[in-house]
Formats: sequence, C-alpha cells, structure tokens
Amino acid sequence: MSSYHPKFAVVGHPNKGKSSIVASLSLDDSIQIGNTPGTTQVKRGFPLKVDGKIVYELFDTPGFQRARRVYAWLEEHGDVPANRRIDVVKQFVHEHRDNKKFRDEVELLDPIINGAGIIYVVDASKPYGAEYEIEMEILRWCGQPSMAILNLIGEEDYREEWSRALGQYFRLVRTYNPMTAGHKEHVDLLESIAQLNEAWTKPIKQAIEVLNKLYDLKVEQTVSTISDYMVKVLSFVHKQKIVGEEATPHEEKVAKERYRNKIIEYEEREQRDVEKIWQHNDVQKEEEQLNLDEVGLFSQESASIFGLSQKELILTGASAGAITGAGLDLLVAGSSLFLGTVIGGVVGGVGAMFGFDNLYELKVLGQSVGRRELTVGPMQNLNFPYVLLGRALYHASLMAKRSHAKREAVNLKEVSFTEGVISAEARKTLEKVHVKLRKGKELEKEELAEYTSTLQKSFLELLE
Repeated sequence: MSSYHPKFAVVGHPNKGKSSIVASLSLDDSIQIGNTPGTTQVKRGFPLKVDGKIVYELFDTPGFQRARRVYAWLEEHGDVPANRRIDVVKQFVHEHRDNKKFRDEVELLDPIINGAGIIYVVDASKPYGAEYEIEMEILRWCGQPSMAILNLIGEEDYREEWSRALGQYFRLVRTYNPMTAGHKEHVDLLESIAQLNEAWTKPIKQAIEVLNKLYDLKVEQTVSTISDYMVKVLSFVHKQKIVGEEATPHEEKVAKERYRNKIIEYEEREQRDVEKIWQHNDVQKEEEQLNLDEVGLFSQESASIFGLSQKELILTGASAGAITGAGLDLLVAGSSLFLGTVIGGVVGGVGAMFGFDNLYELKVLGQSVGRRELTVGPMQNLNFPYVLLGRALYHASLMAKRSHAKREAVNLKEVSFTEGVISAEARKTLEKVHVKLRKGKELEKEELAEYTSTLQKSFLELLE
C-alpha cells in the first residue's frame, strides 16, 4: 500500500451519530460518544492502521452551531465562481480561527480545506428539515468529494424524504447504522466511498483487501485461542502435596477449590485474548462466572450454562464409546447448546445424581509419608467440554460482531443459538480429542489441527 491514504471529515448537525460512525469505521472503541450535543468539541483524526500502516483516516468533528451566519459571511463575497469558492472558505477559517463564536465551524471545516473528503451524517429517524440545507450549501462551497449517510437512531424511518433532498447536494446517499454494522456493512460502505473520487479508488480497494485479510486473520486467531484454551482446561491437573497417608477432607476441599479457580482463570484469560483480537479494549460484560459445582454446572437455576441435549449426549457418547457407568447419568440432562432458547432454566438437574466429586479424577500419588501428592483432574464429565465451548464460541461471536461504536455492556446471560451449529459429524471429531485429553494423553499435531479446523467451521456458522 502506498504512503498516500484517503482522509474523510465526518460532519453534520450535533448529536446525529458522527462519533459513532467514526468509531465504527476506524475500529476504535476509545472514541468518546455521548447522547448530548457538544460531546465532540474539537476535530480529531482517527487513522485506521494495519501492521503500522495507515489504511485511511477519519476526522471526528463538532456539529454545526452557527451555519446560517457562516453562510451569510460566504455570500457577502458576491457571486464567486465555483472554482474559487474553496478559497473563500479557507479565508473564513483563517480569519475566524481564534474566534470562539465560530470555533465549531472552524474545527469541522479545517480538515476539509486541507483535502479531506466529506461524509455528511443525518438522523433519518427524524423528519427532514430545510434548516439543514444551509449546512449542505456550506459543504458544497468546499468543493470536495462528498457523500451523505442516513443514520437511523430512533424507531421512525424518514429515509425516503431525506434521500430526495440529499441527492441534490451529494453524489452518493447511503444508509449505515454504526451500532449494528459488521464487517460486511463496513466493506460495502467503503466500496461506495471508492466511487466518489478517482484518486481514492485504488487506495480504498487496497484498504478493503487489507481489511478482508485482517478479518480472516482475526477469525483464525480466535479459533486458535479457543482451541488452545480447550486443550489446557480439559487436560489440566491440579497437584498438591499432602502430609499424611490419605488426604484430609480439608486438603481435598482446598484442592478442589484451586482446581475450580484455575479453570475459571483460564476462561477469563481466553475471553481477554479474544477481546484483544477483535480490538475491544475496554468492553464491559454482564455474565455469570463459570461455576463448576453441581449447582452451577448442571442445575436449572444456572443462567450461563451451555451443554448438549439428551439426544446430542447419546450420539456423542456413543461415538466416543463413553456412555458407561456414571456416564449414563448424564442422559437426564435437558440442556442444549444450540436449541434457540434462552439458556436460563434449560439445563436438567443432574447435580443431585452425579455430584461434583465424581466429575474429575482425584488421586493420591507417592510412596512415603510426607512425599505424597493429591491430584485433581482432568475433568471426566462428558458434557463439560461443550459447556466450555458454548460459552467460548458465544462470547467470541459477540466480540466479532460487536461494533466499536457500542458502549453498553455485553450481555452474556441471555443467550440463544440455533440447533445444529455443532453438528453430529463435528462432535465426532471434537469428542475424539476430548476423550484423549480426559485420559491425560498428548495430542498429535494433526489431531490438534483437525480439532481447530472443526471449531472454525462452527464459529463461521455463528458469524453468518
């Protein structure tokens, strides 16, 4: 990519979503966004960088405050030819740079007179008003390539009347909701922008290519992170020295607690890593912490648990040759990882029949007193890997789809999937690895690669 990069000033009336659009298109969740006019008081550039190179740059600007007075000043210069109007705008900025009355107009016009294209933002959930035409006339005087974005902030839809008016001032008019836009909508908007200026066509197409490759890389990194996390958790064994010939009840309790806490720590670390991959640096979450006792892992009271349905457990266990003994008790589980229902209350009450003490191996190793070791793990429960996978895949899908314009907390409590995201065929591949890890065996590279590839297919289906 060449050193030249397109620049765009995002402008418009106050409180129409300009900062949200900048945050969405620059993949930057650090941009201040507020519900009251005047949140943005000075222009600020937000370059989108990939591998240290600027793909394009967006300028967040204050909203017009005294558009009518600015336009009156411009018209005082008489019948200015179209090719000279930008010079008059430059003169206005130069003469009023230190004038507090026109601070907002100077800030928003400054990047435009220095070559930035214009992205004019309106709230198309409100009726069109002729007062906006003054702003559009000022922008027309700037002579820069320009487009308008219809942002639907509220419930009403006045896009048709806005489009008729905006089409007289701007070459392109597009709908773009920064709160819901994902990668596809981002790329579609860039393809529209590339049409505005011949000089932008090549760099914008290069930008799209870079962003597509970046998106694919993020998917691969996410799946690899989840795969590594699953291997660590499912093979994890906590070891603890004990003094006597047998572990005391207190020593067992401490060992179990440390085992649980380590698994919770692994999940928290995996979530942070995934959030970093998708450039969500300060996301707040509403969630239930992973709870590994019989109440938290299997009860109907839990509101954050995924698992397999009875049918899926039967098929998975049969394919792995694992439905024997205590494993049969799992068949009463009434949960489903992908049944399309809110997860609260969908998991059957297995805990009373198959308690936490029997979910993992607990051994005392060693020959002499004082050198014995209590081990907890690996987890033997057939359903446990799918609980972890459900939580991990759902969290990752939210991060991948989450717009950088959003500021509210991510809700990980109320969750729904569609049946069949992890198919029976996929579970056969996954379960082969799960069985091996439960037995404490090392994975071959080919096995891990196949496991990761299977997870990627399921993850991509969630992103569709």
